[in-house]
Amino acid sequence: MMNQVRTRMAPSPTGEMHVGSMATLLKNYAFAKKYGGQFILRIEDTDKLREVPGGVEAIQAIIKRYGLDWDEGPGKGGEYGPYIQSARLDIYKREVQKLIDNDQAYYCFCSKERLAEVKEQQMANKQAPHYDRHCRDISKEEAQQRVANGEEYVIRLKVPEDQEITFTDLLRGEITFNSNLIDDQVLLKSDGYPTYHLAVVIDDYLMKISHIMRGEEWISSTPKHVLLYQAFGWSVPVFAHIPVFLNPDGKGKMSKRKGMVSAASFLDRGYLAEAMLNFFMILGWAKKDQQEVISLEEYIQEFEPSDLSSNSVAFDIKKLNWLNGVYIRKLSNEQLLEKIAPFVPQDFPADKVAQVLPLIQERLITLADFTELTKFFYGSISYETDLLLKKADSKELVILELNETIKEIETLSDWNLLEIEEKVMGLQEKKAWHRGQFFMMLRIAVTGEKATPPLFDTMIVLGKELVISRLKEALNKLS
Repeated sequence: MMNQVRTRMAPSPTGEMHVGSMATLLKNYAFAKKYGGQFILRIEDTDKLREVPGGVEAIQAIIKRYGLDWDEGPGKGGEYGPYIQSARLDIYKREVQKLIDNDQAYYCFCSKERLAEVKEQQMANKQAPHYDRHCRDISKEEAQQRVANGEEYVIRLKVPEDQEITFTDLLRGEITFNSNLIDDQVLLKSDGYPTYHLAVVIDDYLMKISHIMRGEEWISSTPKHVLLYQAFGWSVPVFAHIPVFLNPDGKGKMSKRKGMVSAASFLDRGYLAEAMLNFFMILGWAKKDQQEVISLEEYIQEFEPSDLSSNSVAFDIKKLNWLNGVYIRKLSNEQLLEKIAPFVPQDFPADKVAQVLPLIQERLITLADFTELTKFFYGSISYETDLLLKKADSKELVILELNETIKEIETLSDWNLLEIEEKVMGLQEKKAWHRGQFFMMLRIAVTGEKATPPLFDTMIVLGKELVISRLKEALNKLS
């Protein structure tokens, strides 16, 4: 069986891909790769009312932005295509006709009004809403005649009565439902489009999907799918229902109301794709040696869906920030320069980017932090005058310190790190000024910030002219 592993992801082009979906996609991808199988991308686009223009292309693009790919699917083809549901309508009609012929499904001619009345009556009687099987016993001959007469219909599954439906979940073991709890679900809608339940079963079977790894919200639908497999006489694949992510505070399913949750939004905010994948790996799963920084290759080698926790886990932003920092610090100067390019403000001096990056790399949490950490390198600075006087014995002392420092810096003929250190540190030692007070005052005057990269390295990038100008501005503040 493990030589025939085929997994899939089947997103709908109705909006941006959720980070939870990307995490599930990673698991399907890794499991297929581990066993030399295939990972299939299939587009479920039968909900035309909610479909977003360009949605299919957006799905493909975000998967590739995360450094992943598919073996079969849109843009690649494959033996079991087409891989877009709206191009498979004839297949669904063909297969559902087999159910009709074998008395496993039936035509339903109930109007929307009648169905609404039935539901209203059931709710008034405090019954769970369900189809009352009004059309279930119509003879095939009568049904076919009504279809021929142009009467509108849907096709429903003929769910067996009082039957135990059991399937095995790799995370939870055996799960059993009674068929009396399952509605005679619609399989083919009046517009000729399949419902999700029909299409997903047919597609998974015909595409030879061996393992279905999806969100735990589909557990309640799985008995419907198992019944369909049985009705078709097909073998049932292996199921693994993955817990949803909780909001960072651990309360409730991670939702759009609590912040940006699309897979693209995290990359757009400066998280590295490699760090995001690593984060997805360790949420609800652990490597045998408990190591948290894991490469994709290591994950593929060790991942088994049965090792996943069956409990939902919080989307721990602090852990993600830590991981992202780890990955940023692993980048070479050239790699960081390339990855940070989209986050560099347009008015930042292009010739200074490469100089600045080594100074801030250790402090970057996301690539988007570049702007905040470097704004004083090129923009105007502002700060409260009182910051210049912090821990100083007097205002006059600070004015003296600034004047003397300006004089020393102006004498420098060569603007390099060694010369600046010797001049400025030598001045402080010669005058016996309090070291902490003097250098904090100097940092504020030069950058406007209390925490920056190393002061003298920062001064090198700023340049002699701008450093002197800012020291003189500080003097003016004290005048």
